[in-house]
Amino acid sequence: MSSMKLKLQLVRDGEVLFEIPLSPTDWPREQLENELQAFEADFQRFSKIFDALAHKTRLRMMKRLMEEEDGTMNFADFMRDLDLNPKTVWENARKLREGGFLEKVARGRYRCSDVGQRGFILMSLALRHLMETLEEVEKL
Repeated sequence: MSSMKLKLQLVRDGEVLFEIPLSPTDWPREQLENELQAFEADFQRFSKIFDALAHKTRLRMMKRLMEEEDGTMNFADFMRDLDLNPKTVWENARKLREGGFLEKVARGRYRCSDVGQRGFILMSLALRHLMETLEEVEKL
């Protein structure tokens, strides 16, 4: 069986913004080393992003915010809709703010940041589909 060369692309209006191979063996060695060094340099930023979405409550909060037409909710809505206590809402909202997913727009009112919305879609929906596709390709 010949090996398939899988690539991930980000495309806007037909223009490829970036493209990366999904196998380390498909990268030129020096470019892969540079990418891994760049990732290590950005470790703190990525750590906050992964930490923000590494908890079921925060995922539920983001999902709930994404369901709102205006993308905003207040503190009491989180407590009521997700059956959370004030301390849990505060701690998880803080983690989401630190990760860049949430912005405080007024006293007790939050909204998804623009980057947060795209990041949440990328880290949850797109990642789920990507992993499912990779698992299917692996079976071929």
